[in-house]
Amino acid sequence: MGRFARLRLEIMMLCSILFALTLSPVDAFDKVRGVNLGGWLVVEGWIKPSLFDGIPNGDMLDGTQVQLKSVTLQKYVSAVGGGGSNVTVDRDSASTWETFKLWRVSENQFQFRTLQGQFLSSANDNGLIMANADTPGMTETFFIERNNSRIHIKPTNGSYIQATTDNVLVANYQFQPGWDDDNVATFEMTIVSNNLHGDYQLANGYGLEKAKTVLAEHRKTFITSNDFEFLWKSGINTVRIPVGWWIVKDPDPPAPFVGGSLAAVDSAFAWAQAYDIKCIIDLHAAPGSQNGMEHSASRDGSVDWPSPDYISQTLDVIDFLSARYANNTALLGIELLNEPSAASVPLDMLISYYKKGYQIVRNYSSTAYVIMCQRIGNADPIELYQANIGSSNVVVDLHYYNLFDQSFDNLTGVQNIQFIYNNRAVQLETLNSANGPLIYIGEWVNEWDVTNASKIQYQMFGRAQLEVYSKASFGWSYWTLKNDQPHWDFEWNIKNRFLLLSSSSVKLPNFFLVAALSCGTFLLTMSGFTR
Repeated sequence: MGRFARLRLEIMMLCSILFALTLSPVDAFDKVRGVNLGGWLVVEGWIKPSLFDGIPNGDMLDGTQVQLKSVTLQKYVSAVGGGGSNVTVDRDSASTWETFKLWRVSENQFQFRTLQGQFLSSANDNGLIMANADTPGMTETFFIERNNSRIHIKPTNGSYIQATTDNVLVANYQFQPGWDDDNVATFEMTIVSNNLHGDYQLANGYGLEKAKTVLAEHRKTFITSNDFEFLWKSGINTVRIPVGWWIVKDPDPPAPFVGGSLAAVDSAFAWAQAYDIKCIIDLHAAPGSQNGMEHSASRDGSVDWPSPDYISQTLDVIDFLSARYANNTALLGIELLNEPSAASVPLDMLISYYKKGYQIVRNYSSTAYVIMCQRIGNADPIELYQANIGSSNVVVDLHYYNLFDQSFDNLTGVQNIQFIYNNRAVQLETLNSANGPLIYIGEWVNEWDVTNASKIQYQMFGRAQLEVYSKASFGWSYWTLKNDQPHWDFEWNIKNRFLLLSSSSVKLPNFFLVAALSCGTFLLTMSGFTR
Protein backbone atom coordinates (compact mmCIF):
# COMPACT_ATOMS: atom_id res chain seq x y z
CA MET A 1 0.00 0.00 0.00
CA GLY A 2 1.42 3.38 -1.00
CA ARG A 3 2.09 6.22 1.38
CA PHE A 4 -0.86 8.34 0.22
CA ALA A 5 -3.21 5.34 0.18
CA ARG A 6 -2.37 4.61 3.79
CA LEU A 7 -2.88 8.27 4.68
CA ARG A 8 -6.31 8.27 3.01
CA LEU A 9 -7.27 5.09 4.89
CA GLU A 10 -6.19 6.55 8.24
CA ILE A 11 -8.08 9.78 7.56
CA MET A 12 -11.18 7.82 6.55
CA MET A 13 -11.03 5.85 9.82
CA LEU A 14 -10.67 9.11 11.76
CA CYS A 15 -13.65 10.59 9.89
CA SER A 16 -15.81 7.56 10.70
CA ILE A 17 -14.94 7.86 14.39
CA LEU A 18 -15.70 11.58 14.43
CA PHE A 19 -19.00 11.03 12.63
CA ALA A 20 -19.97 8.37 15.16
CA LEU A 21 -19.28 10.86 17.93
CA THR A 22 -21.69 13.31 16.33
CA LEU A 23 -24.41 10.73 16.90
CA SER A 24 -23.47 10.01 20.51
CA PRO A 25 -25.66 11.34 23.32
CA VAL A 26 -23.45 14.29 24.21
CA ASP A 27 -26.54 16.33 24.97
CA ALA A 28 -28.54 13.42 26.40
CA PHE A 29 -31.80 14.37 28.17
CA ASP A 30 -31.15 14.81 31.88
CA LYS A 31 -33.69 17.15 33.45
CA VAL A 32 -36.38 19.38 32.07
CA ARG A 33 -35.17 22.83 31.11
CA GLY A 34 -38.51 24.00 29.84
CA VAL A 35 -40.71 26.88 28.80
CA ASN A 36 -44.51 27.09 28.96
CA LEU A 37 -46.46 27.96 25.83
CA GLY A 38 -48.94 29.91 27.94
CA GLY A 39 -51.62 32.08 26.37
CA TRP A 40 -51.58 30.10 23.11
CA LEU A 41 -54.24 27.38 23.26
CA VAL A 42 -55.73 28.46 26.59
CA VAL A 43 -56.42 32.19 26.46
CA GLU A 44 -55.28 34.51 29.24
CA GLY A 45 -56.12 38.10 28.44
CA TRP A 46 -53.28 39.60 30.48
CA ILE A 47 -50.77 37.76 28.29
CA LYS A 48 -52.12 39.30 25.07
CA PRO A 49 -54.79 41.93 25.89
CA SER A 50 -55.28 42.91 22.24
CA LEU A 51 -57.22 39.67 21.66
CA PHE A 52 -60.18 41.33 23.37
CA ASP A 53 -59.97 44.75 21.71
CA GLY A 54 -62.76 44.18 19.20
CA ILE A 55 -65.46 42.93 21.58
CA PRO A 56 -68.45 45.34 21.81
CA ASN A 57 -69.33 46.17 25.41
CA GLY A 58 -65.98 44.63 26.26
CA ASP A 59 -66.25 45.73 29.87
CA MET A 60 -69.37 43.57 30.26
CA LEU A 61 -67.97 40.10 29.66
CA ASP A 62 -69.04 36.89 31.37
CA GLY A 63 -68.20 37.07 35.06
CA THR A 64 -68.09 40.87 35.24
CA GLN A 65 -69.38 41.95 38.66
CA VAL A 66 -71.80 44.88 38.73
CA GLN A 67 -73.88 46.82 41.25
CA LEU A 68 -77.10 48.66 40.37
CA LYS A 69 -78.41 51.83 42.02
CA SER A 70 -81.79 53.42 41.39
CA VAL A 71 -81.28 57.06 40.38
CA THR A 72 -84.62 58.08 41.91
CA LEU A 73 -84.43 56.19 45.20
CA GLN A 74 -80.65 56.47 45.50
CA LYS A 75 -80.69 52.90 46.83
CA TYR A 76 -78.90 49.76 45.67
CA VAL A 77 -80.61 46.70 44.24
CA SER A 78 -80.16 43.78 46.65
CA ALA A 79 -80.76 40.03 46.42
CA VAL A 80 -81.95 39.34 49.96
CA GLY A 81 -79.80 36.71 51.65
CA GLY A 82 -77.49 36.67 48.65
CA GLY A 83 -80.15 35.08 46.44
CA GLY A 84 -82.96 32.56 46.50
CA SER A 85 -85.82 34.89 47.39
CA ASN A 86 -86.83 38.56 47.13
CA VAL A 87 -85.10 41.47 45.46
CA THR A 88 -85.23 44.86 47.15
CA VAL A 89 -84.03 48.37 46.33
CA ASP A 90 -83.32 49.61 49.82
CA ARG A 91 -79.57 49.49 50.53
CA ASP A 92 -77.58 52.68 51.14
CA SER A 93 -74.29 50.93 50.44
CA ALA A 94 -73.34 47.92 48.36
CA SER A 95 -71.71 44.67 49.42
CA THR A 96 -71.98 41.01 48.37
CA TRP A 97 -75.80 40.83 48.30
CA GLU A 98 -75.83 43.85 46.02
CA THR A 99 -73.23 42.45 43.62
CA PHE A 100 -74.27 40.46 40.54
CA LYS A 101 -72.21 38.45 38.07
CA LEU A 102 -73.07 38.91 34.42
CA TRP A 103 -73.74 36.00 32.11
CA ARG A 104 -73.51 37.36 28.60
CA VAL A 105 -76.07 36.14 26.06
CA SER A 106 -75.29 38.64 23.31
CA GLU A 107 -73.84 42.11 22.88
CA ASN A 108 -76.81 43.66 24.72
CA GLN A 109 -78.51 40.71 26.45
CA PHE A 110 -77.42 39.53 29.88
CA GLN A 111 -78.37 37.42 32.88
CA PHE A 112 -77.67 38.46 36.47
CA ARG A 113 -76.32 35.83 38.89
CA THR A 114 -76.43 36.37 42.64
CA LEU A 115 -73.92 35.52 45.35
CA GLN A 116 -75.64 32.19 46.07
CA GLY A 117 -75.90 31.29 42.39
CA GLN A 118 -79.54 32.06 41.60
CA PHE A 119 -80.55 34.37 38.76
CA LEU A 120 -82.76 37.43 38.64
CA SER A 121 -86.08 36.41 37.08
CA SER A 122 -89.14 38.11 35.60
CA ALA A 123 -91.19 34.88 35.63
CA ASN A 124 -93.83 36.22 38.05
CA ASP A 125 -97.19 37.18 36.56
CA ASN A 126 -97.22 40.59 38.26
CA GLY A 127 -93.79 41.50 36.87
CA LEU A 128 -92.10 41.38 40.26
CA ILE A 129 -88.38 40.65 39.91
CA MET A 130 -87.17 37.82 42.11
CA ALA A 131 -83.79 36.10 42.61
CA ASN A 132 -85.04 32.54 42.68
CA ALA A 133 -84.14 30.88 39.36
CA ASP A 134 -81.54 28.11 39.63
CA THR A 135 -80.97 27.95 35.88
CA PRO A 136 -81.39 30.83 33.44
CA GLY A 137 -83.79 30.91 30.51
CA MET A 138 -85.76 33.51 28.60
CA THR A 139 -87.40 34.97 31.73
CA GLU A 140 -83.94 35.42 33.26
CA THR A 141 -82.56 37.20 30.19
CA PHE A 142 -82.63 41.01 30.04
CA PHE A 143 -81.88 43.59 27.37
CA ILE A 144 -79.62 46.37 28.60
CA GLU A 145 -79.68 49.83 27.05
CA ARG A 146 -76.61 51.78 28.04
CA ASN A 147 -75.65 55.43 28.25
CA ASN A 148 -72.18 55.46 29.78
CA SER A 149 -72.70 54.25 33.35
CA ARG A 150 -76.49 54.55 33.24
CA ILE A 151 -78.65 51.69 32.04
CA HIS A 152 -82.22 50.63 31.35
CA ILE A 153 -83.16 46.97 31.90
CA LYS A 154 -85.90 45.28 29.89
CA PRO A 155 -87.08 41.65 30.15
CA THR A 156 -88.18 39.72 27.09
CA ASN A 157 -91.81 40.78 27.72
CA GLY A 158 -90.95 44.25 26.49
CA SER A 159 -91.65 46.33 29.62
CA TYR A 160 -88.81 48.09 31.37
CA ILE A 161 -87.90 47.40 34.99
CA GLN A 162 -88.55 50.23 37.42
CA ALA A 163 -87.74 50.80 41.08
CA THR A 164 -90.99 51.46 42.93
CA THR A 165 -91.60 53.50 46.06
CA ASP A 166 -92.20 50.16 47.80
CA ASN A 167 -88.49 49.47 47.23
CA VAL A 168 -88.94 46.55 44.84
CA LEU A 169 -88.23 45.95 41.16
CA VAL A 170 -91.20 45.52 38.82
CA ALA A 171 -91.11 44.99 35.04
CA ASN A 172 -94.10 47.15 34.12
CA TYR A 173 -92.70 50.48 32.90
CA GLN A 174 -94.17 50.75 29.39
CA PHE A 175 -92.77 54.07 28.23
CA GLN A 176 -89.39 54.87 26.69
CA PRO A 177 -87.37 55.97 29.73
CA GLY A 178 -85.05 58.92 29.68
CA TRP A 179 -81.66 59.25 31.35
CA ASP A 180 -82.48 61.98 33.87
CA ASP A 181 -82.28 61.64 37.65
CA ASP A 182 -86.07 61.57 37.94
CA ASN A 183 -86.69 58.48 35.82
CA VAL A 184 -87.77 55.41 37.80
CA ALA A 185 -86.50 53.00 35.11
CA THR A 186 -82.95 54.35 35.10
CA PHE A 187 -80.14 52.79 37.11
CA GLU A 188 -76.53 53.65 37.75
CA MET A 189 -74.32 50.64 37.00
CA THR A 190 -70.99 50.31 38.77
CA ILE A 191 -68.55 47.76 37.38
CA VAL A 192 -66.90 46.33 40.47
CA SER A 193 -64.55 43.97 38.65
CA ASN A 194 -63.90 42.81 35.12
CA ASN A 195 -61.06 40.39 35.79
CA LEU A 196 -61.94 37.32 33.75
CA HIS A 197 -60.48 37.30 30.24
CA GLY A 198 -60.28 33.69 29.21
CA ASP A 199 -61.55 31.44 26.44
CA TYR A 200 -65.15 31.69 27.64
CA GLN A 201 -65.12 35.49 27.73
CA LEU A 202 -63.41 35.82 24.36
CA ALA A 203 -65.57 33.36 22.45
CA ASN A 204 -68.86 34.42 24.04
CA GLY A 205 -67.94 38.08 23.72
CA TYR A 206 -67.23 37.97 19.98
CA GLY A 207 -69.73 35.29 19.03
CA LEU A 208 -68.76 32.09 17.26
CA GLU A 209 -67.89 33.30 13.75
CA LYS A 210 -65.79 36.29 14.80
CA ALA A 211 -64.15 34.27 17.57
CA LYS A 212 -63.13 31.65 15.01
CA THR A 213 -61.36 34.30 12.96
CA VAL A 214 -59.62 35.87 15.96
CA LEU A 215 -58.44 32.59 17.44
CA ALA A 216 -57.38 31.07 14.11
CA GLU A 217 -55.06 34.01 13.50
CA HIS A 218 -53.78 33.94 17.08
CA ARG A 219 -53.02 30.21 17.04
CA LYS A 220 -51.28 30.50 13.67
CA THR A 221 -48.99 33.39 14.63
CA PHE A 222 -48.46 33.38 18.39
CA ILE A 223 -46.34 30.20 18.41
CA THR A 224 -44.54 28.98 15.27
CA SER A 225 -41.71 26.66 14.27
CA ASN A 226 -39.33 29.63 14.57
CA ASP A 227 -40.06 29.71 18.29
CA PHE A 228 -38.97 26.09 18.63
CA GLU A 229 -35.75 26.92 16.81
CA PHE A 230 -35.15 29.79 19.25
CA LEU A 231 -35.84 27.52 22.23
CA TRP A 232 -33.50 24.86 20.91
CA LYS A 233 -30.70 27.39 20.38
CA SER A 234 -31.31 28.69 23.91
CA GLY A 235 -30.78 25.23 25.40
CA ILE A 236 -34.45 24.54 26.15
CA ASN A 237 -35.30 20.85 25.89
CA THR A 238 -39.00 20.80 26.81
CA VAL A 239 -42.21 22.73 26.22
CA ARG A 240 -45.20 22.53 28.53
CA ILE A 241 -48.33 22.98 26.42
CA PRO A 242 -51.48 24.13 28.26
CA VAL A 243 -54.69 22.83 26.67
CA GLY A 244 -58.39 23.11 27.49
CA TRP A 245 -60.82 20.24 27.98
CA TRP A 246 -62.70 21.15 24.79
CA ILE A 247 -59.78 19.78 22.74
CA VAL A 248 -61.44 16.37 23.05
CA LYS A 249 -64.40 17.71 21.02
CA ASP A 250 -62.29 19.29 18.30
CA PRO A 251 -63.02 20.51 15.65
CA ASP A 252 -66.56 21.33 16.88
CA PRO A 253 -66.50 21.80 20.66
CA PRO A 254 -69.61 22.88 22.57
CA ALA A 255 -70.47 26.58 22.64
CA PRO A 256 -68.94 28.97 23.13
CA PHE A 257 -65.55 27.27 22.66
CA VAL A 258 -63.77 27.33 19.31
CA GLY A 259 -62.11 24.37 17.60
CA GLY A 260 -58.60 24.28 16.20
CA SER A 261 -56.45 23.65 19.25
CA LEU A 262 -55.91 19.97 18.40
CA ALA A 263 -54.28 20.79 15.06
CA ALA A 264 -52.07 23.31 16.87
CA VAL A 265 -50.88 20.66 19.34
CA ASP A 266 -50.13 18.33 16.44
CA SER A 267 -48.02 21.08 14.89
CA ALA A 268 -46.20 21.64 18.18
CA PHE A 269 -45.29 17.95 18.34
CA ALA A 270 -43.97 18.06 14.77
CA TRP A 271 -41.84 21.12 15.52
CA ALA A 272 -40.63 19.52 18.73
CA GLN A 273 -39.49 16.44 16.86
CA ALA A 274 -37.63 18.59 14.35
CA TYR A 275 -35.66 20.34 17.11
CA ASP A 276 -35.28 17.41 19.52
CA ILE A 277 -37.55 19.03 22.11
CA LYS A 278 -39.88 17.09 24.40
CA CYS A 279 -43.53 17.96 25.08
CA ILE A 280 -45.57 17.95 28.26
CA ILE A 281 -49.32 18.20 27.63
CA ASP A 282 -50.86 20.12 30.51
CA LEU A 283 -54.63 19.99 31.08
CA HIS A 284 -54.90 23.62 32.08
CA ALA A 285 -58.69 24.01 31.96
CA ALA A 286 -60.99 21.25 33.18
CA PRO A 287 -64.76 21.15 32.59
CA GLY A 288 -66.52 23.19 35.26
CA SER A 289 -63.24 24.94 36.19
CA GLN A 290 -60.94 23.62 38.91
CA ASN A 291 -59.97 27.02 40.30
CA GLY A 292 -62.40 29.69 39.06
CA MET A 293 -59.70 31.59 37.17
CA GLU A 294 -59.67 32.74 33.57
CA HIS A 295 -56.95 30.23 32.66
CA SER A 296 -59.31 27.41 33.61
CA ALA A 297 -61.98 28.90 31.30
CA SER A 298 -64.35 29.69 34.16
CA ARG A 299 -67.45 31.55 33.04
CA ASP A 300 -67.91 33.65 36.16
CA GLY A 301 -65.29 32.64 38.72
CA SER A 302 -67.22 29.64 40.04
CA VAL A 303 -65.44 26.33 40.74
CA ASP A 304 -67.76 23.52 39.66
CA TRP A 305 -65.21 20.84 38.69
CA PRO A 306 -65.40 18.74 41.89
CA SER A 307 -68.45 16.77 40.73
CA PRO A 308 -68.66 13.17 39.49
CA ASP A 309 -69.86 14.20 36.04
CA TYR A 310 -67.12 16.76 35.47
CA ILE A 311 -64.43 14.43 36.81
CA SER A 312 -65.63 11.69 34.48
CA GLN A 313 -65.45 14.11 31.54
CA THR A 314 -61.93 15.11 32.58
CA LEU A 315 -60.77 11.49 32.64
CA ASP A 316 -62.15 11.16 29.11
CA VAL A 317 -59.88 14.05 28.08
CA ILE A 318 -56.85 12.30 29.63
CA ASP A 319 -57.78 9.11 27.78
CA PHE A 320 -58.07 11.02 24.50
CA LEU A 321 -54.70 12.78 24.91
CA SER A 322 -52.96 9.59 26.02
CA ALA A 323 -54.30 7.59 23.09
CA ARG A 324 -53.32 10.26 20.58
CA TYR A 325 -49.80 11.08 21.77
CA ALA A 326 -48.50 8.11 23.81
CA ASN A 327 -46.49 6.72 20.88
CA ASN A 328 -45.19 10.07 19.73
CA THR A 329 -41.45 10.23 20.36
CA ALA A 330 -41.74 13.87 21.44
CA LEU A 331 -44.07 13.11 24.36
CA LEU A 332 -42.41 13.39 27.76
CA GLY A 333 -45.45 13.48 30.02
CA ILE A 334 -49.08 14.36 30.62
CA GLU A 335 -50.10 16.71 33.42
CA LEU A 336 -53.48 15.60 34.72
CA LEU A 337 -54.71 18.99 36.00
CA ASN A 338 -53.29 22.47 36.47
CA GLU A 339 -53.62 24.34 39.77
CA PRO A 340 -56.68 22.82 41.45
CA SER A 341 -57.94 25.11 44.20
CA ALA A 342 -57.24 24.01 47.76
CA ALA A 343 -60.28 25.97 48.93
CA SER A 344 -62.69 24.27 46.52
CA VAL A 345 -61.22 20.88 45.57
CA PRO A 346 -61.16 18.35 48.43
CA LEU A 347 -57.92 16.41 48.70
CA ASP A 348 -59.54 12.97 48.72
CA MET A 349 -61.45 13.76 45.54
CA LEU A 350 -58.30 15.07 43.84
CA ILE A 351 -56.21 12.03 44.84
CA SER A 352 -58.91 9.69 43.54
CA TYR A 353 -58.88 11.56 40.23
CA TYR A 354 -55.07 11.50 40.04
CA LYS A 355 -54.98 7.74 40.64
CA LYS A 356 -57.52 7.11 37.88
CA GLY A 357 -55.70 9.49 35.55
CA TYR A 358 -52.40 7.75 36.23
CA GLN A 359 -53.88 4.39 35.30
CA ILE A 360 -55.37 5.78 32.10
CA VAL A 361 -51.96 7.07 30.97
CA ARG A 362 -50.40 3.71 31.86
CA ASN A 363 -52.97 1.97 29.67
CA TYR A 364 -51.20 3.59 26.71
CA SER A 365 -47.63 4.10 27.90
CA SER A 366 -45.40 2.51 30.52
CA THR A 367 -42.82 5.30 30.32
CA ALA A 368 -44.64 8.64 29.90
CA TYR A 369 -44.36 10.76 33.03
CA VAL A 370 -47.62 11.37 34.84
CA ILE A 371 -47.57 14.82 36.41
CA MET A 372 -49.78 16.01 39.26
CA CYS A 373 -49.99 19.68 40.17
CA GLN A 374 -50.18 20.61 43.82
CA ARG A 375 -53.29 22.46 44.98
CA ILE A 376 -52.93 26.23 44.99
CA GLY A 377 -53.77 28.13 48.14
CA ASN A 378 -53.30 26.74 51.61
CA ALA A 379 -51.90 23.30 50.74
CA ASP A 380 -48.60 21.51 51.35
CA PRO A 381 -47.18 19.51 48.42
CA ILE A 382 -46.22 16.73 50.82
CA GLU A 383 -49.91 15.73 50.74
CA LEU A 384 -49.33 14.32 47.25
CA TYR A 385 -46.16 12.50 48.30
CA GLN A 386 -48.16 10.58 50.86
CA ALA A 387 -50.92 9.62 48.42
CA ASN A 388 -49.27 6.71 46.56
CA ILE A 389 -50.63 7.83 43.21
CA GLY A 390 -48.62 5.42 41.06
CA SER A 391 -45.56 3.21 41.01
CA SER A 392 -43.37 4.70 38.27
CA ASN A 393 -42.52 7.99 36.56
CA VAL A 394 -44.74 10.08 38.81
CA VAL A 395 -44.03 13.80 39.13
CA VAL A 396 -45.36 16.50 41.46
CA ASP A 397 -45.57 19.99 39.94
CA LEU A 398 -44.98 23.07 42.12
CA HIS A 399 -45.47 26.64 40.94
CA TYR A 400 -43.01 29.10 42.47
CA TYR A 401 -43.81 32.80 42.24
CA ASN A 402 -42.52 35.58 44.49
CA LEU A 403 -45.87 37.20 43.76
CA PHE A 404 -49.60 36.80 44.48
CA ASP A 405 -49.08 36.76 48.26
CA GLN A 406 -48.92 39.65 50.68
CA SER A 407 -45.76 38.24 52.23
CA PHE A 408 -43.84 39.34 49.11
CA ASP A 409 -45.34 42.81 48.80
CA ASN A 410 -42.69 44.73 50.74
CA LEU A 411 -39.62 42.55 50.25
CA THR A 412 -36.49 44.13 48.85
CA GLY A 413 -34.52 42.56 46.03
CA VAL A 414 -32.05 41.03 48.48
CA GLN A 415 -34.87 39.63 50.62
CA ASN A 416 -36.52 38.05 47.58
CA ILE A 417 -33.25 36.36 46.66
CA GLN A 418 -32.73 35.21 50.24
CA PHE A 419 -36.22 33.70 50.17
CA ILE A 420 -35.21 31.59 47.17
CA TYR A 421 -32.16 30.22 48.99
CA ASN A 422 -33.64 29.97 52.48
CA ASN A 423 -37.16 28.74 51.69
CA ARG A 424 -37.45 27.33 48.19
CA ALA A 425 -34.14 25.47 48.36
CA VAL A 426 -34.99 23.93 51.72
CA GLN A 427 -38.39 22.75 50.49
CA LEU A 428 -36.87 21.24 47.36
CA GLU A 429 -34.21 19.44 49.39
CA THR A 430 -36.89 18.02 51.68
CA LEU A 431 -39.06 16.85 48.79
CA ASN A 432 -36.14 15.46 46.79
CA SER A 433 -35.17 13.30 49.75
CA ALA A 434 -38.73 12.15 50.50
CA ASN A 435 -38.33 8.95 48.47
CA GLY A 436 -41.46 9.74 46.49
CA PRO A 437 -42.41 11.34 43.16
CA LEU A 438 -39.99 13.48 41.20
CA ILE A 439 -40.29 17.21 41.76
CA TYR A 440 -40.95 19.72 38.97
CA ILE A 441 -41.09 23.50 39.12
CA GLY A 442 -43.64 23.69 36.33
CA GLU A 443 -44.07 27.46 36.52
CA TRP A 444 -41.78 30.26 37.66
CA VAL A 445 -40.94 33.72 36.38
CA ASN A 446 -38.18 36.30 36.59
CA GLU A 447 -40.53 38.93 38.00
CA TRP A 448 -41.24 40.27 41.47
CA ASP A 449 -42.82 43.18 43.35
CA VAL A 450 -39.60 45.18 43.64
CA THR A 451 -40.08 48.72 42.37
CA ASN A 452 -37.52 50.12 39.92
CA ALA A 453 -35.31 47.04 40.07
CA SER A 454 -32.17 47.30 37.94
CA LYS A 455 -31.10 44.93 35.21
CA ILE A 456 -28.37 43.54 37.45
CA GLN A 457 -30.93 42.88 40.19
CA TYR A 458 -33.10 40.98 37.73
CA GLN A 459 -30.08 38.98 36.62
CA MET A 460 -29.26 38.10 40.22
CA PHE A 461 -32.86 37.10 40.94
CA GLY A 462 -32.98 34.96 37.82
CA ARG A 463 -29.62 33.36 38.61
CA ALA A 464 -30.77 32.46 42.12
CA GLN A 465 -33.94 30.84 40.80
CA LEU A 466 -32.10 28.89 38.09
CA GLU A 467 -29.52 27.67 40.61
CA VAL A 468 -32.14 26.48 43.10
CA TYR A 469 -34.80 25.20 40.70
CA SER A 470 -32.24 23.19 38.75
CA LYS A 471 -31.98 21.03 41.87
CA ALA A 472 -35.58 19.86 41.39
CA SER A 473 -35.30 16.19 40.47
CA PHE A 474 -37.45 16.55 37.32
CA GLY A 475 -36.48 20.11 36.33
CA TRP A 476 -38.24 23.40 35.65
CA SER A 477 -40.31 25.32 33.08
CA TYR A 478 -40.47 29.11 32.76
CA TRP A 479 -43.82 30.91 32.50
CA THR A 480 -44.09 31.86 29.67
CA LEU A 481 -42.52 32.02 26.20
CA LYS A 482 -44.37 35.16 25.07
CA ASN A 483 -46.12 37.86 27.05
CA ASP A 484 -47.01 41.52 26.62
CA GLN A 485 -45.43 42.10 30.04
CA PRO A 486 -41.71 41.84 29.24
CA HIS A 487 -40.36 40.21 32.40
CA TRP A 488 -42.87 37.38 31.99
CA ASP A 489 -41.67 36.92 28.40
CA PHE A 490 -38.91 34.31 28.21
CA GLU A 491 -37.80 35.36 24.74
CA TRP A 492 -37.51 39.02 25.79
CA ASN A 493 -35.57 38.04 28.92
CA ILE A 494 -33.05 36.00 26.95
CA LYS A 495 -32.57 38.46 24.11
CA ASN A 496 -32.23 41.41 26.47
CA ARG A 497 -30.08 39.43 28.92
CA PHE A 498 -32.28 39.97 31.95
CA LEU A 499 -32.20 36.20 32.41
CA LEU A 500 -28.82 34.51 31.93
CA LEU A 501 -28.95 30.79 31.27
CA SER A 502 -25.79 28.83 31.98
CA SER A 503 -23.47 28.60 29.00
CA SER A 504 -23.63 24.81 29.16
CA SER A 505 -27.32 24.88 28.26
CA VAL A 506 -26.94 27.00 25.12
CA LYS A 507 -26.65 25.06 21.87
CA LEU A 508 -23.28 25.53 20.14
CA PRO A 509 -22.01 23.92 16.93
CA ASN A 510 -21.07 20.27 17.49
CA PHE A 511 -17.26 20.09 17.47
CA PHE A 512 -17.23 16.51 16.26
CA LEU A 513 -19.59 17.32 13.39
CA VAL A 514 -17.40 20.25 12.30
CA ALA A 515 -14.30 18.05 12.46
CA ALA A 516 -16.01 15.24 10.53
CA LEU A 517 -17.11 17.63 7.80
CA SER A 518 -13.59 19.08 7.57
CA CYS A 519 -12.16 15.61 7.35
CA GLY A 520 -14.55 14.67 4.57
CA THR A 521 -13.70 17.81 2.62
CA PHE A 522 -10.00 16.98 2.90
CA LEU A 523 -10.57 13.46 1.56
CA LEU A 524 -12.55 14.80 -1.38
CA THR A 525 -9.76 17.25 -2.16
CA MET A 526 -7.18 14.49 -2.11
CA SER A 527 -9.38 12.44 -4.43
CA GLY A 528 -9.72 15.30 -6.86
CA PHE A 529 -13.49 15.77 -6.48
CA THR A 530 -13.29 19.42 -5.48
CA ARG A 531 -11.33 20.66 -8.50
